[in-house]
Amino acid sequence: MDRKAIIILVVSFALMIGWSLLVNRIYPPQPIPLETNRLASATNQATANTNGSAAPATSSGVSTSAPTTGTLVESEEPEKLLTIENDYAGYVFTSHGGGLKHIEQKNYPESVACRSRNGFSTNKFATLNTKAPVPMFALVGSDAVQGDGNFSLTNTDGRVRAEKTLPSGARLVKEFQPGTNYLLSVIVRLENPTAQPLELPAQELVIGTATPLDPSDNATLMKMEWYDGAKQQSVSEPWFANHSFGCGLFPTTPRTTFVANSSNVVWAAVYNRFFTIIVAPPTNEPPEEIIVRHVKMPPLAPEELATVSKAITNQFGFQTAFVYPAMTLAPKQTVERRFDVFAGPKEYKTLDRLASILGNNMDLVMGFGGFFGFFARLLLLSMNGLHSLGLSYALTIIVITVIIKVLFWPLTQMSTRSMKRMQALQPQVKAIQEKYKDDPQKMNQKMMELWKQNKVNPAAGCLPMLIQLPIFFGFYRMLQTAIELRGASFLWACDLSQADTVWVIPGLNFPLNPLPLIMGATQLWQMRLTPPSPGVDPVQQKMMQYMPLIFLFILYNFSSGLTLYWTVQNLLTIAQMKLTKASYAKVPTPAKPASPPFRTKK
Repeated sequence: MDRKAIIILVVSFALMIGWSLLVNRIYPPQPIPLETNRLASATNQATANTNGSAAPATSSGVSTSAPTTGTLVESEEPEKLLTIENDYAGYVFTSHGGGLKHIEQKNYPESVACRSRNGFSTNKFATLNTKAPVPMFALVGSDAVQGDGNFSLTNTDGRVRAEKTLPSGARLVKEFQPGTNYLLSVIVRLENPTAQPLELPAQELVIGTATPLDPSDNATLMKMEWYDGAKQQSVSEPWFANHSFGCGLFPTTPRTTFVANSSNVVWAAVYNRFFTIIVAPPTNEPPEEIIVRHVKMPPLAPEELATVSKAITNQFGFQTAFVYPAMTLAPKQTVERRFDVFAGPKEYKTLDRLASILGNNMDLVMGFGGFFGFFARLLLLSMNGLHSLGLSYALTIIVITVIIKVLFWPLTQMSTRSMKRMQALQPQVKAIQEKYKDDPQKMNQKMMELWKQNKVNPAAGCLPMLIQLPIFFGFYRMLQTAIELRGASFLWACDLSQADTVWVIPGLNFPLNPLPLIMGATQLWQMRLTPPSPGVDPVQQKMMQYMPLIFLFILYNFSSGLTLYWTVQNLLTIAQMKLTKASYAKVPTPAKPASPPFRTKK
């Protein structure tokens, strides 16, 4: 393979990886407009569509025709805020909608700012429901369930009460009681204090909005997810973007609303990469539907644009609501719904403990299900165990990598020896291939006899790599959501959960990340030391040598924790190859076929 072919190959893979980013830059996605519910007629029509009979559903139970409500009535009263705190969080309530405006995570900063323009470093807390257009546990729909949108707020011994009288005469009361371990108990009551029955239309109870982690969050890991007692289901940006087969090349209409019809909802969650809101409805009265709306976030403030070099200006969120059907309140009747809420970090040990206590499997939000999830959970527990002994998280990643390498050392040794034997047998392999080139079956038979005679296993070279793949994917999944790595440092990398950017090239806005470059260099070195596989075409062998460049493109902007693992893995593999070469300098001479006995001429 000549140099031109190699360059074309590398450029082709680069285009494959960055095609969607290139298309988004040339044809930026159109923002999805926010609907309003100011007109009563439009609201009533949309509310009627929330019934299961009105919205056509697919075979999977997901409706693509959904109501267009979801915003609050604009209150003419000035907004009043009420804040209560405990050791875990600060809860900010608003009179507009009578719900939670946002929740501050007191143990976690908004962002890890180690190198920012003008030396700016934020001291804000990370928040949930950040800048969401609708507060948590606001009822939206027609004016009959909102009224003027203004609630009275009271705080009694840490218990917040929001209440108002609706236009129908019904009384809407909400009570919020923060607890320990980021838990929150919420009660929503609809009371009929009159002597007449009252008709109430369908209601949407907004349980929260998945919002970006910070101004530079591209929402790749932001989702809405729910659990029905048997399986998890989720919806994220690709469904709303509705890209065609051409990955954005052909114009499509973005979806604005996702509706899931579910007979049983154990919990529903909205989350970004590190934080989540999980809401478990009453077991005796699950919601009729779950509605997820793609909503546009407010524009970033000038100071955010000035201090964040990678700020994203078109951020969005996933507003999620439980839908309850229309009802008739008898005189003096009260309908009460109790919700258990977790609003905090996606920390496995906390969620696992709460799942055991509450029995609702909320730890599934971590994404540790399935085959690779088993390894992700095992690696996270190992990392936290080593950290509890006093090691930094960077050192725990290195130690785990060394332990894995030691465990697989005998297998890798066997693979290396087998490859060296196969390399020594190359002349005989080529002779068999040439002799039986017109008879593939006979050629394979002779090859197998040659391998068996010299005790060589052709699959031994690939076996260690195949066995270690689940560990790599487990590391990848674990490092995606491990909040423990947020803010953990290693040399120049100040945050192992992010890329180790040390400089951004002006004009190009291209980050310089040293760890992926070191990883790519060590992988190229490793490929140079790897003995060529017998029988492989020289062109294919050349392509394999430049395969690390592809991984460099793929992992360049991934978390530095993952590239640290891979770099250490490469260095240990190189060291093992050097030791193996020194220990087995002389490869045993391959056995030769027995020659026929010498016959004397009579």
